[in-house]
Amino acid sequence: QVQLVESGGGLVQAGGSLRLSCVASGISGINAMGWYRQAPGKQRELVATITSGGNANYADSVKGRGTISRDNAKNTMYLQMNSLKPEDTAVYYCKVTTPWRAWWGQGTQVTVSS
Repeated sequence: QVQLVESGGGLVQAGGSLRLSCVASGISGINAMGWYRQAPGKQRELVATITSGGNANYADSVKGRGTISRDNAKNTMYLQMNSLKPEDTAVYYCKVTTPWRAWWGQGTQVTVSS
């Protein structure tokens, strides 16, 4: 059974930090993994992606504040977000890609208060 479980979201004050986790189970052949987010009334947007070899790509809005990482042995991906801003408030989704298809997690809410 395929499962993608995100955790680590919550309410944080502006300037604070959060670490999001995504654990994938029941999926083989994972290559790219990524974090996306969707704020109310907006389209889902890329936050960061990472290849199986560890090459990372970041949206301009999080460069210098976010760090994506993964543990291939555990099929787990992380997103460390620092210096959070109210505009970072969104539901954060994990995405896992294999040569055959992609899967999305259910999302975890991140709320940054000013």
